[in-house]
Amino acid sequence: MAQYQTFDLIQEIIRNDDTRYFELGNIYMNGVAERCALDGYIKEVRILQLNIPHSTAVRKYEEYINDHYDFPSLKPDHWEEWAKPEGPIKDAYHEVLRANHIS
Repeated sequence: MAQYQTFDLIQEIIRNDDTRYFELGNIYMNGVAERCALDGYIKEVRILQLNIPHSTAVRKYEEYINDHYDFPSLKPDHWEEWAKPEGPIKDAYHEVLRANHIS
């Protein structure tokens, strides 16, 4: 999928080792995560916050992800966890979580 993805939700991903992390995404990416959970690539996914404001921090993180990752089809063969490099990208990610009362 080559289209630019706009993020409007926050989901919790539970890895197969029972560790958890939060990820920004959209309904399409949540569908991919659900498929990955059914196929055993991750244990579980759940939406924590819908319709997050499209803030400067969201746009910064969204642009980084769109520039550095290819979005999977609805028939994924693995789950790819996005890196959050130290600096402005990781700061933007944490700002989005803080602004939406998720920690």
